[in-house]
Amino acid sequence: MEKLTQQEEAAMLAIWKAGKGFVKDFLEIHIAPVPPYTTLASTIKNLEKKGFVASHKVGNVYEYTPLMEEAAYKKKFMNGFVKDYFENSYKELVSFFAKEKKISPDELKEIIRMIENGK
Repeated sequence: MEKLTQQEEAAMLAIWKAGKGFVKDFLEIHIAPVPPYTTLASTIKNLEKKGFVASHKVGNVYEYTPLMEEAAYKKKFMNGFVKDYFENSYKELVSFFAKEKKISPDELKEIIRMIENGK
């Protein structure tokens, strides 16, 4: 799976939120800064080439539908992220956030409870 650029990820977030739709629909729910219509349309065409969305023509415009669920993308992204930056160790990932004080002891305890309860 190809990694998405920040611009592509922002577009996918709008597409996932909408479920399906037209470029104008995605502009309405796109996170700030909202790109110009033509930029978003080009980004979505790139996403189609990469296999993340499918399109079909409705009149003289295209309707787009995501081909990958957001949860599946997050899972693949995080697995690659941990592999590339944390030696494929989730312990190293959590340790990094603990050292950077980005996670509290209470949050760590909650994570431990989740692991112990199989959630």
